[in-house]
Amino acid sequence: MSVFAIADLHLSLAPDIDKPMDIYGYRWHDHVARLEKNWRELVKDDDTVIIAGDISWALKLEDAKYDLDWVDSLPGQKVMYKGNHDLWWNGITKLNKMYDSITFVQNDCFAAEDFVVCGTRGWLTPDNDDFKEADEKIYRRELMRMKSSLDAGKKLIDEMGSNVEMIAVMHFPPVSKVASFSGFQQLFEDYGIKHVIYGHIHGEDGFKNTIRGSHHGVEYDLISCDFLNCIPKLIERSRP
Repeated sequence: MSVFAIADLHLSLAPDIDKPMDIYGYRWHDHVARLEKNWRELVKDDDTVIIAGDISWALKLEDAKYDLDWVDSLPGQKVMYKGNHDLWWNGITKLNKMYDSITFVQNDCFAAEDFVVCGTRGWLTPDNDDFKEADEKIYRRELMRMKSSLDAGKKLIDEMGSNVEMIAVMHFPPVSKVASFSGFQQLFEDYGIKHVIYGHIHGEDGFKNTIRGSHHGVEYDLISCDFLNCIPKLIERSRP
């Protein structure tokens, strides 16, 4: 049993939604078919796949259901976190009654194999050049949501035992500039997080300039669909 992760599926399978992704570059060419092929080759029914936001372009749940049905048809237990484009996401209780193979996570954590997965959507961080006064409230709210999730994860680990690793998932990157340090990173340090996965970043320039690798003792992995070339990433335990 394994844990995989990917973000930014950007699906638009509803008949009335026309959002072709290949206009954004070669990495998006035929991405739905490529993702399905790679997913089915890698993921088994008893595996878990973390999906870190921007799942569907739909604005309403009735349209997003086409995309969610497609994800539901794929192997594995899927664990979904909200992205900034997931405007259809509303009513966590209702969402979690829809599918047996999909769990929607909000202000909580999720146990997957020997991992406890904690996370939130995130937002622009204060070091971002586009950060405005209106962003401060959302940023602070997302920090509180991450802390609530980490608190829930810590409690769950106490119940499960010591052979469990807590990892963090976000949709937005936890910091905008690699040389900066955000409140999210401070939380990761405070809670002993060693591995963080996130999406949202696209394009070759974005890939080069976002945080990746080891920083302040934490390993950061970008898992956006185009960066991974539509191949779900195997999540491994950090090494001491």
